[in-house]
Parts: sequence; structure tokens; C-alpha cells
Amino acid sequence: MTYENILIEPVLSEKANILREEGKYVFKVDPAATKIQIKEAVRRLFNVHPISCTTMVVGGKPKRQRYRSGYTSTWKKAIIRLPKDEKISLFEGV
Repeated sequence: MTYENILIEPVLSEKANILREEGKYVFKVDPAATKIQIKEAVRRLFNVHPISCTTMVVGGKPKRQRYRSGYTSTWKKAIIRLPKDEKISLFEGV
């Protein structure tokens, strides 16, 4: 698994924006990735030094389309905490 495949996409939501002000960045990650692999991928791709990584599995929500019932996909979320003097430019728009 390469570092580019571990981080799928950044999560851009209201709650993620509030966390970003605290120095925490939220990513959608590969479900098979471990915390150590995620921290290493962030360190290599963005040239920062992560302090910690918190992961959680977000369950799918029930959805209905016409007469069919189903669920959205389950995905894994990682919250990366950085030191106060470091930022990820992807989120800052630089």
C-alpha cells in the first residue's frame, strides 16, 4: 500500500473546519490502514510531524431510492493532530 493510496480525500465539513482551528485535520482513509501507516503517510506527503492519530469507522446510513432500500458505504475516518506551529497547506488554500 503506497502513501498516496492510504489517504483517500480530506473531509471538508463544518465540524472538520472547527477541528482544523485546533490543529486537527480530518481525512477519509483506506479501511485497512493502521494508525502508524496513516501518520507516516501524512508525514511524507505534507512534510509535517503528526503528534497523534485517532481513527474511527463511520457506518453507512440507511437510504431509500424510489422503492429500493439500502445503505450508503461504510468508511474510515482519521483525525491527525499537528503541533501548533505546523499547518497543512492543502486545507489552508495556499
